[in-house]
Amino acid sequence: MTNSPTPKDTVTSLLDNVDLVIFDFDGVVADSEVISLSTLHCALADFGIDMALRTVRETFLGTSMNTILKHVSALNPNCSTTAFADHWQAMLFDQLRRDLKPVPGVVPLLGRLEATQIPYCIGSSSSFKRLRIALDAMALTPRFPHVFSAEQVARGKPAPDLFLYAAKHLDTNRTRCLVIEDSPFGVRAAKAAGRRCAGVVGGAHMAGIRDDHAATLKTAGADLILDSFARLAPKALARGQALGNPVSDEIEERPTR
Repeated sequence: MTNSPTPKDTVTSLLDNVDLVIFDFDGVVADSEVISLSTLHCALADFGIDMALRTVRETFLGTSMNTILKHVSALNPNCSTTAFADHWQAMLFDQLRRDLKPVPGVVPLLGRLEATQIPYCIGSSSSFKRLRIALDAMALTPRFPHVFSAEQVARGKPAPDLFLYAAKHLDTNRTRCLVIEDSPFGVRAAKAAGRRCAGVVGGAHMAGIRDDHAATLKTAGADLILDSFARLAPKALARGQALGNPVSDEIEERPTR
């Protein structure tokens, strides 16, 4: 770290002067990326596409189904993308229903936003069907009255369309909007939309690659990197009293300047 953080770049002031928080979903709200990437890896292999798990993560983290299917079609022109999508989603949805948990600390953070009356929503590359299944699996559906999907816009991330659409729908000044993302595609979309963006590397899929991925998010334009949500949530809750999902009090602030 070469420069000291400016006040707007610190974790403690991250939610100051914010009128809307837009959460990416997979890897930010739902600790789903290990499930998603591992089932995608298996589904690709089932359709004759051999790709290392690390490559799957680097290629597809934060992308939409349409983007994935374009890659599948290019890698295996004889593959039915409809059959592939059905095969992968059947595997994925079954495991989400069984095993999905929230990202540590995100539920207490929702409590803080509600207590301070800061509106929030989801802005995700995932389909509405996948979002519904995942929210139901985590018992979080009532906490998210506003959910936006790439299905609603012409261009998915890294284009800014989804974040622009969400803010317009919720009538929010873009300069007072904070996006929380875990993928470089999402960070680039947030910055293209003129949003402040915090990159988060607290999901289980970041194990062993947190530093490298933090650098990737910084390069994409993230204003701040969060190793966890612990310092953003009330301490009593951040110690694991929400959904039995413990959170370490340790967090590293990683300013990008």
